[in-house]
Amino acid sequence: MALVGIVANPAASKDIRRLVAQGRVVPDWEKVNIVRRALLGLQSVGVDRVLAMPDSSHLVQRAADDPHLSVEVELLRMTALFNEGDTVRAAAAMADEGVNCVITLGGDGTNRAVAKGSRDMAMVAISTGTNNVFPVMVEGTTAGMAAGLVASGTVPMEDATVRSKTLAVMVDGEDRDIALVDVALSKERFVATRAIWDMNTIYEVFLTRAEPSSIGLSSIGARLEAVSLTDGGGLHYRIADLRQEEEEGRPHPNPPPEGEGTKDSEAEIYVRAPIAPGSVPVVGIESWQRLADGQRVTVEQRHSTVALDGERSFSVNPDNLLEIEVRRDGPPVVSVDAALRHAAAAGVFRV
Repeated sequence: MALVGIVANPAASKDIRRLVAQGRVVPDWEKVNIVRRALLGLQSVGVDRVLAMPDSSHLVQRAADDPHLSVEVELLRMTALFNEGDTVRAAAAMADEGVNCVITLGGDGTNRAVAKGSRDMAMVAISTGTNNVFPVMVEGTTAGMAAGLVASGTVPMEDATVRSKTLAVMVDGEDRDIALVDVALSKERFVATRAIWDMNTIYEVFLTRAEPSSIGLSSIGARLEAVSLTDGGGLHYRIADLRQEEEEGRPHPNPPPEGEGTKDSEAEIYVRAPIAPGSVPVVGIESWQRLADGQRVTVEQRHSTVALDGERSFSVNPDNLLEIEVRRDGPPVVSVDAALRHAAAAGVFRV
């Protein structure tokens, strides 16, 4: 019997970036509508039971309150603290209960928390966050249908999913945490406001993906060399301190000069990238390189905070050895288009 999980984050899209940039806000009522449409999509392909994470806004309960729904929606029996740890524990509990596929509503941080709980469940990630690379903009109805088809085995996992990548973050030789999209190192010594929004504090970035249509730190990497979900390895770049250049009487060029900087050059180059909604500045790049799967990079030992998928997570000091490695060990990501295409070709939707 197909069992599908739902993790809906009411806090997604409500961080400081909606104030300091033109970030969108997805209100709770729209998240409720997305979940309801996903439930109707699940129901249409024969899923009759859903396991959901409890949340502070009761998004799933509100969505399930619909006379057209016959799907049994069960909340996980867990003490909710309404923080990231809830999502990690919920994902682990879902995997233990036999959930085959989980639908998530949130941003990169929400999906990272799910992956920390379990990397075995297939994921249909619906974007309702601010700077999103991992989740995608997809209609809730078709997302639910795809999740149900994969969870039931009607569409084989290998025909509709791609194993995602992670950035393993190691401190003093031991795994400390992971990111699904980016690890950013900040000059600030304390976590403070978790969301990354001031580029002047960032000096080094590691990416699993750098796609031209993305936004945020990933978009900067995409101006150097595109790296997709299916490509091997990742990308690493160091950001130049443009404020220091200007103080020294070396204003950065605008637009960047043609032909300046190469893949293997230490000379600065400049790119124009959408680092936040409505913000497309010139960013100076001190150096950059492609990373192979399994390649481990040792970071300069200094005071800094480590941000994972757009949120500051912990601090390190000069006594800590910080290393970053790209691995192909993340959760399988469902392609909604591929799942529906395979189902249609097999005649699943014929009545």
